[in-house]
Amino acid sequence: MKKIPATEAQNKFGELLDSALRSPIEITRKGRSVAVILAFEEFVRLRESEDELWALRAKKAREEGYIGTKESDELLKEVLSAES
Repeated sequence: MKKIPATEAQNKFGELLDSALRSPIEITRKGRSVAVILAFEEFVRLRESEDELWALRAKKAREEGYIGTKESDELLKEVLSAES
């Protein structure tokens, strides 16, 4: 991944956008990584991958006996009302 300082990114923003279509670009400020610019299609692909990962984790949790959000909320309400 190409790495460039923020000032260069600011000065060459148009070129940066074109380059990001080919490969993500890491932006640094004072030597510290602060951002990544990537093609929108790549962003969408990453979001979809994240959604798939969370779905797999939820399925695994259900198979292992963990309760869902609705059940968690109901249990929390019961516990809190019992403490009152």
